[in-house]
Amino acid sequence: MKRLAVVSGKGGTGKTTVTAALADLACRDLDLVMADCDVDAANLELLFSPEVQETVPYYGMTCAAIDPGVCISCGACAEHCRFDAVLAENAIYRVEPADCEGCGVCEQVCPAGAVRFVERKNGEIYSSMTGIGPLFHARLIPGSGTSGLLVTAVKERALQEAAGRDLLLIDGPPGIGCPLIATVTGCDAVLIITEPSMAGRSDLERLVRVCKGFRIRMFLAVNRSDLEEGITGEILAFCAAGGITVAGLIPFDKAVQHAVCSHLPVTRMPSPASDAIAGIWTLIKREMELP
Repeated sequence: MKRLAVVSGKGGTGKTTVTAALADLACRDLDLVMADCDVDAANLELLFSPEVQETVPYYGMTCAAIDPGVCISCGACAEHCRFDAVLAENAIYRVEPADCEGCGVCEQVCPAGAVRFVERKNGEIYSSMTGIGPLFHARLIPGSGTSGLLVTAVKERALQEAAGRDLLLIDGPPGIGCPLIATVTGCDAVLIITEPSMAGRSDLERLVRVCKGFRIRMFLAVNRSDLEEGITGEILAFCAAGGITVAGLIPFDKAVQHAVCSHLPVTRMPSPASDAIAGIWTLIKREMELP
């Protein structure tokens, strides 16, 4: 089983649109499992209308809680909390879960032993079925800061399902933070989606540096490549100098917007963008030696 993650240095490059199109092509001759690891904004499901089969609560870091029956209202916890997570109302102290970072200082300074740590629900993990194969995705509760751990949990479930299959295709998060690192760990290759803008090029360079640290095979596709051909040329030169395989260029195409609004992968309708993505898939399939 091969693992391919579609990633991007910044948001808005069309990563999820390309992932959905690749999945639509791959399912035609491969046994496919999909995972949406962009847990802060999981959108792959919008293009496949999945039927949720199982929902599992996700518990990340624990959170401090104050037992009002034991608390002596001395205020030591509030005084020492660097995150202003301890609130007082009529001399009754409580912890605001959204602000608690789980550092444990309040527990250490409490003279009465009124602070304990409890599980905190940070989101949900979904196991779903689509018309082209299983999809594992999640939702992170706004304000929760454990997206990297949730990505790992989603991947673990997807890997269990993908055992013995041909391909695990992952829609990764934008950026280079913990969610991206959790996504690419253990992958055979990544397909980087970028755009011809100054921000796109700058974030691409940062993303490549991170991926090189994991010694992962890198492919690259430039989306909307004809909107600023000068920067597209600079990106291609950067790839040539760094030994990154350019899988293809995707032109700006209004059919993409029409497909997304119709909740369909763009490969379900003939268009220049669809043809370009088909070429990208052909190259990746050959280079990764997929059946």
